[in-house]
Amino acid sequence: MADQSFLDWPFFGPQHKALRQSLDSWAQQRVAALSDHHDVDGSCRKLVAALGRDGWLKPVAPAAYGGQGTGYDVRSLCLSRETLAYHDGLADFAFAMQGLGSGPITLFGTDEQKQRFLPDVVAGKSLAAFALSETEAGSDVAALACAATPDGPDHVRLNGEKMWISNGGIADFYVVFARTGEAPGARGLSAFIVPADTEGLEIAERIDVIAPHPLARLRFHDCRIPRANQIGKGGEGFKIAMATLDVFRSTVGAAALGFARRALDEAMERVSTRHLFGQPMAALPLAQASLAEMATDVDAAALLVYRAAWAKDNGAERITREAAMAKMVATEHAQVVIDKAVQLFGGLGVRSGMRVEMLYRDIRALRIYEGATEVQKLIIAREILRQHGPQA
Repeated sequence: MADQSFLDWPFFGPQHKALRQSLDSWAQQRVAALSDHHDVDGSCRKLVAALGRDGWLKPVAPAAYGGQGTGYDVRSLCLSRETLAYHDGLADFAFAMQGLGSGPITLFGTDEQKQRFLPDVVAGKSLAAFALSETEAGSDVAALACAATPDGPDHVRLNGEKMWISNGGIADFYVVFARTGEAPGARGLSAFIVPADTEGLEIAERIDVIAPHPLARLRFHDCRIPRANQIGKGGEGFKIAMATLDVFRSTVGAAALGFARRALDEAMERVSTRHLFGQPMAALPLAQASLAEMATDVDAAALLVYRAAWAKDNGAERITREAAMAKMVATEHAQVVIDKAVQLFGGLGVRSGMRVEMLYRDIRALRIYEGATEVQKLIIAREILRQHGPQA
């Protein structure tokens, strides 16, 4: 079991401790039987169904729509992702996409949209997806080319492609960001809910990556979308996307933290049981130094992740700076921690199917998606310069 001592930090209340301990126990008992990395589509469906059936998806939506509370408790989202990631990357992915995919609806949707989509998301009966990135527009959201043009007073026609879409091919609906032209660049985007069975929506390509999960390129050809499926007002798409990422970017750091904690535990078990030069490996100063560095990196990441989550839960309107720092440091530190764990395992560390080898593949993507590390640096610099005030 992962270290639980951090739950005594002042960021958490009794409900957070109970969530972590209960979900950890559930994951120990259930996740292995639900997750088969040779059948990622089937595993994701099973995991989402089980998470919903047993109540673990409640943090992704308000109580009025089957969830809990009046809005997001970001600490609960982060604790859920960290705990699930500790046990299995695919389990974390299944949970995360239910939150991110439905996030724009939760934050900006009408009551009718929320009633129509959120209860099934929370119950694990409907899989959600967030369709923002394109081949030439990932971090540069203002460069989106997918377009929605008017088709009478009550519909739009959606044309274009989306790339790197998680849950692509298995989602029941996609929140799609498209250019509607109210203004140049980022100010001319809008968001639409597009059911997976919409005529003209095609799964153009399934994409294989080093840590398997459902990923696809989507193609939209004259998809007729009701105006009732538009989230927010025309031209608010960028604001909706950024506000959603503002919530969920911290949770990416939490997932990285879960991977790092697991790597540290695996490494400690390894050095405690392996003997070198007539003594336990744990007695070697170099091994001890690696463990010390790994533990420090884990705690540093955890402090930033849960500072960001705590700030949002305590009324901060935006946590752009805090979330970017948390995401950047947690993912970069986790990469280092996991690499050290592989090194401590020696030859076994690169054997396919070993836990540290799987973690090595799991962590790499997190340094890119929802804003690559380099983009987080730009965001952080922009925020601290803005807070500093006008420059001479």
